[in-house]
Amino acid sequence: MSLIIHWIVSAIAIIIAAYLIPGINVTLIGALVLAVVLGLINAFLRPLINLITLPLNVVTLGLFSLVVNALLVMLAAMVVPDFTVDGFWPAFFFSIVVSLISALFGMWKK
Repeated sequence: MSLIIHWIVSAIAIIIAAYLIPGINVTLIGALVLAVVLGLINAFLRPLINLITLPLNVVTLGLFSLVVNALLVMLAAMVVPDFTVDGFWPAFFFSIVVSLISALFGMWKK
């Protein structure tokens, strides 16, 4: 049950972020699929990328993680047909807004 709630919260965060940020377009079904795809990317691909970019993250005091997040959002846009990103900066701000909204919903859940 917790997994379904987390999936729905992620989809709602995606829809809100897409509404707030110009250059991001997503449908309702696309948001549900994107929540799954981003979850899979973050579970399997992100640890490997973080390990590879660890020296750069150390030098930038972790700020390079924001760039990695944006690139992973752009990767998800290539996989999910109902989700489009118009460039790096919309993906960058989208990843920040989705993270903030998910954190706010996560605090509410506890």
